[in-house]
Amino acid sequence: MNERVRAHLALIGANLIYGVTYAVAKQIIPLYMSPFALVFARIAGACLLFWTLGLLLPREKIDRKDLLLLIIAAVFGVAVNQSLFINGLSLTSPIDAAIIMTGVPILVMVIARIMLKEPITSFKIAGIAAGATGAILLITYSGRLSFGNDNILGNLMIIGNATSYAIYLAIIKPMLTKYRPVTVMKWIFLFGLLLISAPGIPGFLEVEWGSLPGEILLSVIFVIIATTFFAYLLNNYSLKYVKPITVSIYIYSQPVIASVVALFLGQDTISLVKVISALLVFTGVYFVSYSSSRTGNR
Repeated sequence: MNERVRAHLALIGANLIYGVTYAVAKQIIPLYMSPFALVFARIAGACLLFWTLGLLLPREKIDRKDLLLLIIAAVFGVAVNQSLFINGLSLTSPIDAAIIMTGVPILVMVIARIMLKEPITSFKIAGIAAGATGAILLITYSGRLSFGNDNILGNLMIIGNATSYAIYLAIIKPMLTKYRPVTVMKWIFLFGLLLISAPGIPGFLEVEWGSLPGEILLSVIFVIIATTFFAYLLNNYSLKYVKPITVSIYIYSQPVIASVVALFLGQDTISLVKVISALLVFTGVYFVSYSSSRTGNR
């Protein structure tokens, strides 16, 4: 199995985790934890895991000139990204958030063009159009879309989160061709932890951990270990071998993956709309991946 195949499998795994996270995080905040308390918990927990994993690997020194770039990546990829996502999700619905996040590949395509000089091809445009259509069709078919006045602030935060994540993908790509993903992640999360400590620690200390229901504790653990540690590691491993636009297009697979899991668990039934949506999503993924491979995977 070559590295590109492994990269695509890693992206499927990461987006399976992300697809579940909307509902998992929504039940934690704001009833049991404030948004910043959860952000601090996930960044601190993942930072500890990345540095522990780093101790098991050969030491890799970061060039001093790259530290500033890693700090900037920590701002957009950890501190701002996670703060806006968790705070935004507490003020809007998972359906609205999922719809807004379908704009990520468009932002990535534009930002990668500006920062990395990657070409905008007809295949990329067609892939994004097909994938977005399939994802939005499936999301709106499966749940209630609101975008009401009560969700405006939360939706704006999710838009900011999507933009921040797109910038992060473009910034971090050069670093991942130079260093191991674990090396990059441990420094990014250390810098991110320092950036989020001021707003995060007070809320974290206010959490009554002993009174949290067992399922909520498990949800917090899931967000730390799965959504933050494993998903970031899988995404950044993939980004070492494929382009940012390819990583971002997989966001369209999240509602499809969630539907497949629900089918296997007997919680959902198959329908023509779901089949068409899935075909559109995977057609979009193929078009973008094909376009990226034609222009070089790095």
